[in-house]
Amino acid sequence: MSKAWVLWGVLLLGTAAMLVQIWTLVGISQSNHAITDMTAGKDVPLDKIVNDAPEVRLARAMALKKQQRYDEALATLNLILDAPDPALQTKIRYNLGNIYLHLAVVKTEAMAVNEAMPLLALAKQAYRQALALDSQLWDAKYNLEVAMHLLPEMDKISNEEESPVNQKSQLWTTVPGFPRGLP
Repeated sequence: MSKAWVLWGVLLLGTAAMLVQIWTLVGISQSNHAITDMTAGKDVPLDKIVNDAPEVRLARAMALKKQQRYDEALATLNLILDAPDPALQTKIRYNLGNIYLHLAVVKTEAMAVNEAMPLLALAKQAYRQALALDSQLWDAKYNLEVAMHLLPEMDKISNEEESPVNQKSQLWTTVPGFPRGLP
């Protein structure tokens, strides 16, 4: 009689494990469909994916960025900043930096330098955080370098608006990576 109970217990545990696996696979399938819809340009509301994996919300943020809905993309990325996976956090921080840098460039081209400077500082911060997590992320290194070289240019534009004095020598000494004091 005890062997029968053991067999029934094993059967019950096996069935429970199978149901958990099926439930997991259904969730993965739904996440994949949501990502496919987002990459196809369909809008998936945040409330439908709020409990999904952070990768799904990252995909939503990137789809929103492509649609130039930057505020929504930033809000979506900010919801997953505390993702437990360091590789995913690196991607999140890198993409945050990209959005901030893009917005800073747009503001700079519109001659709104005072609005662009805080965005540029946020971009640099996000790139540094991404590089702290993965120092081999060359795209983040490159974009950080671009952001660092953009700041002195914005200072030059804002100073020229305030006073038409030639700021060339001052600009040269503030560009990161160049030795100070050389002609």
